[in-house]
Amino acid sequence: MARDTLTGSRIRERRIILGLKQAELARRAEISASYLNLIEHNRRRIGGKLLLDIAEILGVEPAVLTEGAEATLIATLREAALRDGETGAELDRLDEFAGRFPGWARLLADARNRIDTLERSVETLTDRLAHDPHLADALHEMLSTVTAIRSTASILAEPGDIDPDWQRRFHRNIYEDSARLAESSRSLASYLEAEGKAAAERGTPQEELEALFEAAEYHIAPLDAGAAPEAVAGDMGAELSPTAQALLRRAFQRYAADAAAMPLDRVMEAVVVTGTDPLALAQRFGTDPARAMRRLATLPANAPCGPVGLAICDASGVFTFRRPLPDFPIPRFGADCPLWPLFAALSRPMSVLSRTLRAAGRQSGAVTAIAFAQPAGPPELNREPVFEAHMMIAPAPARAADGAEEVGVTCRICPRVSCPARREPSLLASDPI
Repeated sequence: MARDTLTGSRIRERRIILGLKQAELARRAEISASYLNLIEHNRRRIGGKLLLDIAEILGVEPAVLTEGAEATLIATLREAALRDGETGAELDRLDEFAGRFPGWARLLADARNRIDTLERSVETLTDRLAHDPHLADALHEMLSTVTAIRSTASILAEPGDIDPDWQRRFHRNIYEDSARLAESSRSLASYLEAEGKAAAERGTPQEELEALFEAAEYHIAPLDAGAAPEAVAGDMGAELSPTAQALLRRAFQRYAADAAAMPLDRVMEAVVVTGTDPLALAQRFGTDPARAMRRLATLPANAPCGPVGLAICDASGVFTFRRPLPDFPIPRFGADCPLWPLFAALSRPMSVLSRTLRAAGRQSGAVTAIAFAQPAGPPELNREPVFEAHMMIAPAPARAADGAEEVGVTCRICPRVSCPARREPSLLASDPI
């Protein structure tokens, strides 16, 4: 039912909430009770002075009666119903429900949003606990130390005399191992209790690099202005670990080469025409699609083409660069979905693959994913090339969203039970394998 034909239903609900009799509202509005009854059952349209009078009597703005629930509320409820398609929700009566029961509608929408937030938290925590190398190393160190203490203590507890020199040695070992265990425990506790994303992002040199790019919003203005990449890396990466600094220098050298081949001012002009099409952009500049993808993903926030995500992996599938989008997250520590075109491109090098995707189990929009794999570096005599794959992610046009293919982010938080690529059960599926 159209929203503008539900004005009568909203008048009735508001009147009942206020405890007004139909006859009383009709009397105060100076109309007959029978005419008001027809209005409240949406059999007569209402507008003009009568609408203003009834709205004043009911103590609401006229727009509340004519428009009902906000469009965003309707959209949230519709997306929730489409996502949980097996519930049998009556989509054709959604506007009527939101118009007649706006409070319940807001409650359901808020619950849906809270569920989405909790699922994102589960995704982040699962990703971190399952793959965080710092946690794995810390727990391995603690277990190794506990085992050493137990072994030494068992020797001391055995019956019989022990040479005093060996006894002192064992006592010293227990003391040193205990001190190391205490230090490892404090370090792990500090890591787990630390607030903010920065604490989680400094586990490995690659994570340090990603945190720096994220803080810069993936756009390094000095490099676009022609500054030397080594100097910029020295300034921006002064607090990084030595290994992360080496990765940063290499990343900035590639960024500077991309900026020299595709100057920022010319790219900003070109994307007004090409949008997020990396092939059209690459053709304009006479370069390869991978470079065009990297430039699109590192444009400033005010770029006319809008936000662009990017994932780059080597032939082993390990990410070397990641810029996620809100509608399409990218796992921090791998274990990503093998159905992504990023990995299909590795088996079809030099072919540009394009698919419209939607993250399974998420109340989010569709994205266009364009993937391309090419050799990393120049060819060498009698040596097989090492391939690198790029996957650019951009919001899909509305006309393509209906045909989007659902893919997971990682198996642990993907609810698609029947997926042939599933490796392990999902925490979110109602019927895990």
